[in-house]
Amino acid sequence: MQILFPIVGYLIGAIPFGLVFGKMAGIDVRNSGSKNIGATNVNRLLGKKLGFLTLVCDCCKGIVPMLVAQYVLADSPSKELAVAATGVLAVIGHMFPIYLGFRGGKGVATGLGVFLYLCPLAVLIGLAIFIASVLLSGFVSVGSLLASALLPVSLVFLDASSTTIAASIIIALLIWTQHRANIVRLVQGKEKSWKKEQQGH
Repeated sequence: MQILFPIVGYLIGAIPFGLVFGKMAGIDVRNSGSKNIGATNVNRLLGKKLGFLTLVCDCCKGIVPMLVAQYVLADSPSKELAVAATGVLAVIGHMFPIYLGFRGGKGVATGLGVFLYLCPLAVLIGLAIFIASVLLSGFVSVGSLLASALLPVSLVFLDASSTTIAASIIIALLIWTQHRANIVRLVQGKEKSWKKEQQGH
C-alpha cells in the first residue's frame, strides 16, 4: 500500500497550476518569458497575484500528498520513508509532468512545500539564504541554487533524520539539474536580472 502514496504524490505534483492560470488569463506561459510553468515566470507574465497563487498551489502540491500519507500510514513502521518518498515524487511530478509530455518546472516551490512539512526551521534558513542571495546577486536562479544546495547542510546541523537529509539531497540535485540553462546563462552573463526587471516596470 505504501507505494501508492508516492505515485499519488507524483500525479498531484504533475498538475501544472502555472499553465492553468496562464490559460485562464489567455497566455500560454510555455511560450513567453522564460517559458517555464513555475511561479517566477507566471509572476513575470501575469503579475504578482497570479504569481503568488501559483507559488501557493505549487507549494501545496508537496504538502498535501505528504499529509495524506502521514495520516493513512500513521501506524506503519515504514511511514517516514513513504512520506519522504511521496514528497520527492511530488517534486519529480512538477519537473516531469505526465500531463505535459514530461516537460515541467524547476521544482523549487514544490520542494519548498515538502520541507515546510518535513522541517519548517530548515525552510526558514533556506528562505533567508534565498532572499539574501537574490537581493545581493539580482538573480532568482542564484537564490534557488544556493538555498537548495545548502538545505542538506542545514538539516545536518538541525539533527534531521537520515531519510529527510537524503530527500533534501535528491531534491537539491534535481533542482540543480533543472537549472542547467540558468547556470549556463549565469556563466555567460546572459541571465535575466530580477533587479533590472523590477526597474523596467
